[in-house]
Amino acid sequence: MTPLILPIFPLPDLTFFPHTLLPLHIFEARYRAMVTDVLPRDKRLALVGLKPGYEQSYAGKPPVYPVAGVGEIVKWERLANGRYNILLRGDARARIEREVPTDTLYRVVAARRLDETPPTRDVGPLIERVRTQCRRLLAALGRPSELLDEALKEGQAPGAIADQIASAVLPDPVLRQQLLETLDVETRLQRLVGALDDLVRQITGRRDPDERAR
Repeated sequence: MTPLILPIFPLPDLTFFPHTLLPLHIFEARYRAMVTDVLPRDKRLALVGLKPGYEQSYAGKPPVYPVAGVGEIVKWERLANGRYNILLRGDARARIEREVPTDTLYRVVAARRLDETPPTRDVGPLIERVRTQCRRLLAALGRPSELLDEALKEGQAPGAIADQIASAVLPDPVLRQQLLETLDVETRLQRLVGALDDLVRQITGRRDPDERAR
């Protein structure tokens, strides 16, 4: 398989999942240059998380996680000061294989697209558990009950639901990165259910009587 050659946008504590939309304000000179370069081409880039300890080398080439989210800029606005507001649509996961030498201000990598492994059995009960725990979370936080309706709507692939809820709900960047790297959809859903169970328990202060042993 021919590797993807992609510019990378490393960010701390942020995970970019497929099936999600991510608005970004681009202000650093190197990433303004990146957006300027990709817009007339295929509008694609990879957003990748920075590993802990990145602060000491942030201006250079700090270490990044091996799996990134790949997306396309679907909307953009260039501001008078040269900055950009962009909207990224997540399309795929990719594993970074190597960094490509370049004379650009930003980093470029060769990456391989990662395809998820679909469930081999019915994951309907896991999806229903995700819906139930999301409703409980919203109620406990006093948020509108319909806030996650789009992410949880019927007819979506199980992996898409898992990605959207992980992106919207889970606060732990390490766990989000682990879920991004989990290609088996059933395993990803199981880990998501466990994380949602933990969140409900933390916020409500009590164990959910319906929670099943994991």
